[in-house]
Amino acid sequence: MRRFCLAFLIAFALSGAGVGGFTLIATTPAWAVQPDEMLKDPKLEARAREISEGLRCMVCQNESIDESNADLARDLRLLVRERLKAGDTDEEVRDYLVARYGEFVLLKPRFERKTFILWFAPLGALLLGAVIMFVSYRRRKHNTDDAPGATPLDEAEKAELKRIMGEG
Repeated sequence: MRRFCLAFLIAFALSGAGVGGFTLIATTPAWAVQPDEMLKDPKLEARAREISEGLRCMVCQNESIDESNADLARDLRLLVRERLKAGDTDEEVRDYLVARYGEFVLLKPRFERKTFILWFAPLGALLLGAVIMFVSYRRRKHNTDDAPGATPLDEAEKAELKRIMGEG
């Protein structure tokens, strides 16, 4: 058994899986922003990163444009940086992209009248589930208290039941 374990460990180490697994764990995530996209001003670059982390890649749809390697995401990152260099505020940049691509471009939808359902539907579903559970619990408890057609036990039956259960 020891030989088998030793042989397995040696084969595992030589196969590169051990080294590959370690490098997967030890590496940090790489952002898709390329060095040629970055702004020279660190404060402006930090603002650009903050904005691009909140914008959805329209190709990937589950990643921000900051994380995506898609060509459209690169174009959007460059557009964000161009707008910031032109002097736009963060909100003006977001508004520009929303006007161009719609609300879907925002990873976190705005709290507005038209997005009301997005914000409160989970809470409503949770409350509805709690009410349904409460009502079904009350009905079940009520139905098990008195079985239909059952008559209460008299004293002799109660004594017999206690004797059978070993309580007296």
